[in-house]
Amino acid sequence: MAALVWDQVGEHFYETGDDHAVVYPYNNTTKQYDSGFAWSGITGVTESPSGAEETALYADNIKYLSLRSAEEYAQTVTAYAYPPEFAELDGSAFPVTGVRVYQQARKTFGMSYRSIKGNDTEGNDHGYKLHLVYGLTASPSERSYGTVNDSPEAIEFSWEMQGIPVAVKGYKNTCLLTIDSEDVDDTKLKNLEGILYGTDDTYTEFSGETFTEGTTYYEKVSNKYVATEDQTPQSGKTYYTKTEGTSARLPLPDEVIALFNSNSVGG
Repeated sequence: MAALVWDQVGEHFYETGDDHAVVYPYNNTTKQYDSGFAWSGITGVTESPSGAEETALYADNIKYLSLRSAEEYAQTVTAYAYPPEFAELDGSAFPVTGVRVYQQARKTFGMSYRSIKGNDTEGNDHGYKLHLVYGLTASPSERSYGTVNDSPEAIEFSWEMQGIPVAVKGYKNTCLLTIDSEDVDDTKLKNLEGILYGTDDTYTEFSGETFTEGTTYYEKVSNKYVATEDQTPQSGKTYYTKTEGTSARLPLPDEVIALFNSNSVGG
């Protein structure tokens, strides 16, 4: 046994910042969150759970039970800008390019973003948390336009977002998952980030002697990969095969948990 110790070197922890924000529209056909798009310009995300309020029950002249109401999830997002794809989720429609109609139906979406974890020895490079948020709809944002003056300021938009929890096997439904880079396997974390952010096409050098029918092969021309017109490999040329990248999507909680719960490290 050992006595408790406070404020050891390397254990002055803090959290700060937010970046890598992505929005994922909910697909009513597939029942998944897919086709994610990046949101640049976010200045803050305030997570605001509510509820879980006590109802005290008394019996035998004592406090007999303490019951808690259901907990609800909400968050506030502030930003200097927002991507055009978010406008449709925010109750807008575009009957003609450049013409926007407001007060339309608001659509369900999910979000992910990253917050920084720091300490006294590594600063902001200590680690980070991924926040995965489900079942969101957005309330109208406030827009305050003011005259240009000698103290210029950019308009900061703000959205109140409310969440409807999704299922988690073995647990109560939830709107929020967080993944801590300190506590999970690095390879599995990178696999999750590949799902959240999407992946680029990759090209692998072809080393065979004949082409396989139905497979497209590429040459590198002016630093770009171009489908070859050759029917058979030509001497002196280098060919490549392509592995298609993936679109950004928000995996549901059960998929996230299964990814990190796999037995093989990095699997």
